[in-house]
Amino acid sequence: MSEAVQTINLDDYIQTGEGGTALTYTRKDGLSLAKLYQSNFEADRAKAEFLTARTVFQLGIPSPEPYRLVTDGQRNGAEYELIKNKRSYTRIISQEPERLEEISLKFAHMARELHAKQADTTLLDSYKQRMERFYREKNQVPEDYKERALEFLKTVPDTPRCVHGDLHIGNIITDGERDLWIDVGEFAYGAPEWDLALLWTMCHNMPADRVYHIFHITHEQMITHWDIFFPAYLGTSDPQTIDKATKRLLPYYAAKVPYIFDMVFSAPMPDAALQNIMKLF
Repeated sequence: MSEAVQTINLDDYIQTGEGGTALTYTRKDGLSLAKLYQSNFEADRAKAEFLTARTVFQLGIPSPEPYRLVTDGQRNGAEYELIKNKRSYTRIISQEPERLEEISLKFAHMARELHAKQADTTLLDSYKQRMERFYREKNQVPEDYKERALEFLKTVPDTPRCVHGDLHIGNIITDGERDLWIDVGEFAYGAPEWDLALLWTMCHNMPADRVYHIFHITHEQMITHWDIFFPAYLGTSDPQTIDKATKRLLPYYAAKVPYIFDMVFSAPMPDAALQNIMKLF
């Protein structure tokens, strides 16, 4: 696994996937998979994500092996072990909708296992501190929003548990024998609510056309997925417990969504949207 950036020729690859911030390309000889980020994605950020993926792999988190940093001359990214005959959990639901409950329950089990794992805090970032840096160093929200977010962050525990950072069912792939986490560049340690809040908003607030474009399933299927996943994750079907746990996610969502919006669109969220979200703190 090299840290030197190597230039690849896309004639040797076939585009096989598209996400919110990157495209993936399978090497024609079947030996690897290249992930290239959008051109506005900083080279240093691509390198940091590669090094995080390396750490995750070395910690024994089930994930494809990271090989090397790459560029096509314009975009930056990394090359990974190619998992043959793989499908993402979302692709399975798209192709076999009758398996939605099965996959949602498997995903809940995987998420609980991940969040129960002790993190190596010497190798991974604190997600709380990552959020604090965002609000202190970037000017992407109004001052009143920044103040509310930073006040909330003071109350957040720096739990030494693994968090994926981009937890959703598109980020697990399976070859029928292994179930592997992918897109682990945001991996860190902290409160599981950081992961669960993102998944909650993807399932409830993401526009239906974007849901279908990224996940290949309908908005209704995403909501059903959440309704199966969250009780299984919590280990209870008690409505009051579920309602209380859901409300606990809302300020985490409010703190995280401007960071995610900046990462995906390199722009601040509209002020009107922020004023509504700020009420969740």
